[in-house]
Amino acid sequence: MVSREQMKREALLHDKLQLLRSITHSHAMNEPSIVLDASKYIKELKQKVERLSEEIATAESSSIHQNSNLRPRVTVETLEKGFLVNVHSGKSCPGLLVSILTTFEELGLNVLEARVSCADTFHLQALGGENEEDEENINAQTVKRAIWNTIKNWSESIE
Repeated sequence: MVSREQMKREALLHDKLQLLRSITHSHAMNEPSIVLDASKYIKELKQKVERLSEEIATAESSSIHQNSNLRPRVTVETLEKGFLVNVHSGKSCPGLLVSILTTFEELGLNVLEARVSCADTFHLQALGGENEEDEENINAQTVKRAIWNTIKNWSESIE
């Protein structure tokens, strides 16, 4: 025999799951699928927040510096297992590629794939995967900060 209290709890849980289902735009019907969809939705929102934070930081950085087209732009996007790193400068940057790759190594990131142009402008697009042996988890902000420090040290060394 099911008690009235237990029926109320089940009804409340059902209502909360339906609310979660509507908020996350889930089409799932059973409890585990609704929770899984909600988890995916939260992950997508976190990635959007990271991207927007990076865009804001880039916009603030470019408004502070008049030569923003000559100063390298850095974006780091979190992927399932690693990061997509983009570095772009309106001028050639001899030696910068080696410095950035050294930073990747210091962070414990393996370069899985990379496209580089160093002729008139500098453009690097690299897919860096986390080294399985490193127990330390790093995030996009850590990678971006390390690359900015590398660019700063590189620019000071050529002046």
